[in-house]
Amino acid sequence: MALEWEQVNVDAADTVALGRWWSEALGWVVVNDDPDEFEIRPDKDTLPGLIFAQVPESKTVKNRLHMDFRPDDQEAEVARLLALGARHVDIGQGDDVPWVTLADPEGNEFCVLSSRRR
Repeated sequence: MALEWEQVNVDAADTVALGRWWSEALGWVVVNDDPDEFEIRPDKDTLPGLIFAQVPESKTVKNRLHMDFRPDDQEAEVARLLALGARHVDIGQGDDVPWVTLADPEGNEFCVLSSRRR
């Protein structure tokens, strides 16, 4: 028996807006623009993807699961994500960590790790 990781589900108040934000942030393509299940992937035929599902309630506490991203240039990537609408958040990570914790426009936390080693 084998498992294939197909997607991560993200609850959203506005699936289209949040899905398009992540599509822009990651440089991924939209594979389903249905507002009930908006899905993006690295490209049309590559998994895993992110699917944004409509929920009535807003986010109220820290995520139990979040994504970490390792950029080529942490400072430039954080600046780019902030310009897209991300914001800095404090989830108790302290000041001495090598990553930057941000939140997407609906408050979902994610981390931008230190730059890749060349």
